[in-house]
Amino acid sequence: MTTTRRQLLTAAAAGLAMPWCLPSQAQAWPARPIRMVSPYGAGGSNDILTRVLGDFLGRRLGQAILVDNKAGAGTRIANDFVAKAPADGYTLLHAAAPIAIGEALYKDLPYDVHKSFASIASTAIAPLFLVVNADAPYKTLAEFIKYAKAHAKGVSFGSPGAGSAPHLTAELLLRAAEAKGVVVQYRGDAPAYTDLLAGRLDATLTAISTAVPHIQAGKLRVLGVANEERTPLYPDAPTLREQGLPSVVGYGWYGMLAPAGTPAAIVARLNAEINAAVADPEVRRKAEAAGLQLRGSTSAEFSAFIASETRKWAQIIKSANITAE
Repeated sequence: MTTTRRQLLTAAAAGLAMPWCLPSQAQAWPARPIRMVSPYGAGGSNDILTRVLGDFLGRRLGQAILVDNKAGAGTRIANDFVAKAPADGYTLLHAAAPIAIGEALYKDLPYDVHKSFASIASTAIAPLFLVVNADAPYKTLAEFIKYAKAHAKGVSFGSPGAGSAPHLTAELLLRAAEAKGVVVQYRGDAPAYTDLLAGRLDATLTAISTAVPHIQAGKLRVLGVANEERTPLYPDAPTLREQGLPSVVGYGWYGMLAPAGTPAAIVARLNAEINAAVADPEVRRKAEAAGLQLRGSTSAEFSAFIASETRKWAQIIKSANITAE
């Protein structure tokens, strides 16, 4: 056999073998279903949005998205699970705001919010509205603050739990307004609303979806929203910033994270697809029905946002001497 013929046969054999070798060397992502972890139980706003995003991403990526609810411990169970998962793009965390306050509230966390995760994108915020009893003597934020300063004990806020976004935002409001007050901890929004409607509580900072039926019935009044800008969820509510408290911005939020070390190409693809979901009218409709305002971002913007939230709320937690339940 001539040298030329031998070279041709060798090249042909290599060409035939190549397709069979590629999958074991560099399999395209995603090649199997993706697990998307929600840090809350089924039925809540995070779970609802996780499933909506999962349906959208599943169609775009051509793989099933399996939602895995790992509730408990202020989202730490889910956070830790994903932090320790393989960094291969097949386990994602639909993280929630408590992940940014954990290091200020708890000692010896098994993960580092800044080092254990790769930021993918912001997905949504849950605006917090300052809601009061419709029979209360204050009809504006200024009147509410004046009332708080005129009473020795100040005002009382209802909170769904220590260290929650409503709790921390209420503490921020009291400090910014230089007013006295106490934040009363409840197990969820429902019991707080019972006391607010009965006049035993002065105010709550809460999602609008919980308050709307009572607002429509004329029993509750909205004084403002703690967003940077007015929200399409309830555009009539002025921000607390535009009413004289520029530093009072606080809300629940969600965003997608992956284990640290996840390949940059996978993070970039997920970022693009999540931002496409955020821009989708049907996804927006379903999110707003759950009281959420969609908000996308770049990976870098989301990482910077988490760092900013961590610093901001650590200061409030320290000044208010807040401890974990």
